[in-house]
Amino acid sequence: MNVDDVVAEKIAAARARAEAAKRRRAALNANRQRGLAFRHAAKLRNQASVGPTDGSLANPSDGVATAAVESDSTANTTEENS
Repeated sequence: MNVDDVVAEKIAAARARAEAAKRRRAALNANRQRGLAFRHAAKLRNQASVGPTDGSLANPSDGVATAAVESDSTANTTEENS
């Protein structure tokens, strides 16, 4: 085996590694794109199920506001303090 054969083998091995890396990156990118599409679809489904977030009624036909009321049970009124 001469030097040219050794160099040719190293070049061929390097090309094979580069091709394998390229295929691996392409597969990972395809999986990433599929996952992003799934995540985006799930986000849209969740947004559609929650309804508007602008403070308007979620279902205007029932006429009842469904907004949460915050209360602080530790707060004392002036009457309780006297």
